[in-house]
Amino acid sequence: MSSTANVPEKGTPLSTPANLLTDVPLPAAAIFEAPLAHNLAWMQRFADDHGAKLAPHGKTTMAPKLFKRQIEAGAWGITLATAVQTVAAHAHGVDRVLMVNQLVGRPNMALIADAIAAGLEYYCVIDGIENVRDLGAFFAARGLTLHVLIELGIDGGRCGCRTASQVDALVAAIAEQPALALVGIEGYEGMIGGGDEVAAVRAYGERLVDTVRTLQASGLLKRQAPIVTASGSKWFDLIAEAFDLAELREHYTPVLRPGCYVVHDHKLYAGAMDQIKARDPNLEGALQPALEVFAHVQSLPEPGLAIIALGKRDIGHEPDLPLPLRLYPASATSGAASSAPVAAVDVSAWRTTHIMDQHVFLQIPENAEIAVGDVIAFGTSHPCLTFDKWRRMLLVDDTLDVRDVLETHF
Repeated sequence: MSSTANVPEKGTPLSTPANLLTDVPLPAAAIFEAPLAHNLAWMQRFADDHGAKLAPHGKTTMAPKLFKRQIEAGAWGITLATAVQTVAAHAHGVDRVLMVNQLVGRPNMALIADAIAAGLEYYCVIDGIENVRDLGAFFAARGLTLHVLIELGIDGGRCGCRTASQVDALVAAIAEQPALALVGIEGYEGMIGGGDEVAAVRAYGERLVDTVRTLQASGLLKRQAPIVTASGSKWFDLIAEAFDLAELREHYTPVLRPGCYVVHDHKLYAGAMDQIKARDPNLEGALQPALEVFAHVQSLPEPGLAIIALGKRDIGHEPDLPLPLRLYPASATSGAASSAPVAAVDVSAWRTTHIMDQHVFLQIPENAEIAVGDVIAFGTSHPCLTFDKWRRMLLVDDTLDVRDVLETHF
């Protein structure tokens, strides 16, 4: 009889205590404690300074231990995208969820109804009258109230009302459903592009604020401090700027929702951070990359080419291919104990040219000092699509000692 009890999960230690280079079958995904702690504090302070609540988008990590740390750092709640994500987070102690997606389909509604009945403070967004009717009937039958926010979209974007008349029609439809409580306005600015993007994002932020003010004045909102929320991980400063008004601080609940900040990245959002700093030179500090994926050099088949035991199953590759950062010589994996950071070689000038399911093609100098068995740490551009490739990720310190194992629940 076969058993899976002793089948190892990829990237997890063979023993405890463990060091990433000596005790973990690679590839492995690692989050460095120092930049992680820095990012948690930095973004919470940023939101606080702008009079906003922080509800980090949990779909980035789906790691309950990181949710817990975000909430302990001061987060108002966790943003999520699906009913299943919501239930997973609630099962691991998250008590307030902002689901910035339409709740569609009776099985999904049933999951959320059960969670609400079990004490979850839950909000979802809505942009269509048919969805209003379906939700109203379902939650009325369950004897529950569902808190909803109207989603404001942009032309050519994804979900959301495009016009004021659509908003008015939706407000009227919600008012006809006793089981639905309209509590605010939600939007997403991340798809705004072309022309002057900065001006367009600022205008969108103002539109969100104007809309929630109009609805509040009409007496149609069912929350004393209505929610107005937006902000992905690229333009959070501009949305915070739009929300940073005395009136909103005092009478509304402005909520920012960046998710990738928790581990940041080495290119896409690193570039966005540079732009944020350029827009506000007085902004203190910056986010720091915390996520890396470690893998062995497995073949050196021809001059100028290294094949790495890493692939699409292990690391995100959109919008950019994995970024080589450092090389650890095979001697560093010998198992010798050390209390100092392992000496590594900067290989950021090397270039990934191709990625397959289990292989990365790395262009290297023909005279590069590299051997089979060496370990290379790779950075990512956009961290979300790396997290969902791992059931367990390692929290490590500067010496690459494993401090914790973080489970994900996608």
